[in-house]
Amino acid sequence: MPLSELERLKAVNKFLKIDFSLNKELQEIVSTAAKICGCPTALISLIGEQTQYIRVKQAFNFTQTARKDAFCNYTIEEDKYFVVEDATKDERFSNNPLVTGDTRIRFYAGIPLTTHDGYKLGSLCVIDESPKTISEIKLKMLTMLARHAIALFEFESGLAILKSQYLEAKLTEIKLLSFFESSTSEHIMIDKDYNILAFNRRLRDFVQQEYHITIEKGMKVTDFVRESYMPDFIENCGKALSGERVRHERLIKFGKISHWCDITYDPTRNTNGDIIGISYNSTNITERINEQQNMIAHQNLLAKTAFLQSHELRKPVANIKGILLLLRMGNYFITYPEFQEIQDDVDELDEKIKTIIGFTGV
Repeated sequence: MPLSELERLKAVNKFLKIDFSLNKELQEIVSTAAKICGCPTALISLIGEQTQYIRVKQAFNFTQTARKDAFCNYTIEEDKYFVVEDATKDERFSNNPLVTGDTRIRFYAGIPLTTHDGYKLGSLCVIDESPKTISEIKLKMLTMLARHAIALFEFESGLAILKSQYLEAKLTEIKLLSFFESSTSEHIMIDKDYNILAFNRRLRDFVQQEYHITIEKGMKVTDFVRESYMPDFIENCGKALSGERVRHERLIKFGKISHWCDITYDPTRNTNGDIIGISYNSTNITERINEQQNMIAHQNLLAKTAFLQSHELRKPVANIKGILLLLRMGNYFITYPEFQEIQDDVDELDEKIKTIIGFTGV
């Protein structure tokens, strides 16, 4: 099958999937075509790989026919129109079941439905059971109606694409909003003048709890930043507005309560890449810091024990084992299997040191 035909069929299938909302307008085109030409039957058809699909019709009993029997299959091979004045006298159609059967097609005139990119999808045609001729002026009027019909088809196609893109964008928005609202971090976006553009539920609840302020879009974020933190906040916002990403961990105190926070200031950009504000994110990492401090204490204990047991001989091994323990608790052994090999080697070395200590009585 030629590539051009594959592309044409792809276009046809796209239009066949569309749920048309302009059927009334298309039906009016078909009715007008029949009146202009003085024919009882008029169709808008799409030619598929093996089938002719009757999209809109007047006085025609079929919703589809075999492509090999379709007069419109010849129409899509033409640039302007295809006319058969008497099918019984045309050797291409004299034995066609649409001619010899109950449909009794004698006269046919069709205009190809050509898309803006040149694909001939099918035709607008008129049919009569009696032989007849058709004037050039009527063919021109049919051509105008065919152009109007394909314009409606392409309008519906564009509308379907826009609907699909809108639904996809809406779904993406819902997913992002769900992530934004379900995050365990506080998120807020502010413009260059520190006006609040967006924030998530967790930040709203945090501000309400700590500052007793109901946060709203348009408020100045500087209205509820503590005075002791204001210089750092302004400085870091300035860096973000200049395009720099700022990240640090700090202990923040609220009355008798204190939290370790992982804080980031990121530049916010529009679709053109221009910086329009700052995205501030704060994550409570108190639990992780406490675990790290406990691990450091545990590591120190291991080092002291090693020193007492084997003086300087076991101290390096104990330090390595302490670090490996931290890595294991941080699940790094899963990501980096080579850590387990190091662990095995260190354990073997430690056992040898113990053996040496046993022999020497250290």
